[in-house]
Amino acid sequence: MTEYLIYFNQQWVGDHPAEWFQSRVEPSMAVIREMEAAGVLVFAGGLEEDVDTPFTADATSGTVLFTDGPFVETKEFLGGLTIVDVPDVEAARMWAGKIAEGCGWPQEVRRFGRRPDAV
Repeated sequence: MTEYLIYFNQQWVGDHPAEWFQSRVEPSMAVIREMEAAGVLVFAGGLEEDVDTPFTADATSGTVLFTDGPFVETKEFLGGLTIVDVPDVEAARMWAGKIAEGCGWPQEVRRFGRRPDAV
């Protein structure tokens, strides 16, 4: 099995009234329950939209420096993610499509790389 990250940037969601977002709860949760039943769900969750609480850890100078917020040049930020453990890219594609339908906005899919210590 291979793990895939299915995610969206908050800016892809668009502007909608509160009622529209509420209407997406049940279809989105139905997909989560379906992934759980299929045994492919590793994790799923949306991130808080408050961009004042994130922080960055940077150790490139040799000392860890923590700064508030995402990088200044960031135009998009992660809105939510799902990790699935599936046999192939076709299965990842299928689940991403179901999530996109459930949420009502686009999803991007990326395969996790092999761990360096994996045989």
